[in-house]
Amino acid sequence: MNKNASKLGRKKKITLVTAALLAVGAGAAIAYWTVGGAGTGTAVTGTSTDIVVNQTTVVTPMYPGDTAQTLSGTFDNLTNNGGPVYVGTVTAAIVSVDKAGGAAAGTCEAADYTLTDAAMTVNEEVPAGSEVGSWTGATIQFKNNLEENQDACKGATVNLAYTVS
Repeated sequence: MNKNASKLGRKKKITLVTAALLAVGAGAAIAYWTVGGAGTGTAVTGTSTDIVVNQTTVVTPMYPGDTAQTLSGTFDNLTNNGGPVYVGTVTAAIVSVDKAGGAAAGTCEAADYTLTDAAMTVNEEVPAGSEVGSWTGATIQFKNNLEENQDACKGATVNLAYTVS
């Protein structure tokens, strides 16, 4: 056999092998299986934690005939909320009154004080952070009851509580 015939034979073999590989590869590229399937998964919704209501107003000592003093404050939105929370209303309440040591005999109680506009509308998102957002509007005043002695309330501390809804 001469060299040219051998080269020609080899070229034919290479061409045939290449063509066969291309045919097999082309067949594999368009062949597939169809299947069905199903699966499950989960997702978790976070929760929120209560925020802290801060009273920033410093109420000056009250006395009979005194004018009402406005209450106001901010919020601490620090734990686990990860962002802003919505506050609709802040409501103030007198929870107790502590008589001063050495105060005159008699009673001094929440009924000796007037808390007006206790439900204060905020209707805002409070951002995450300390001393953020604001609320205001309620007023507190010592009742002016001239029909009886109110000395038992001299130096008393009025304890207020705030709730958010």
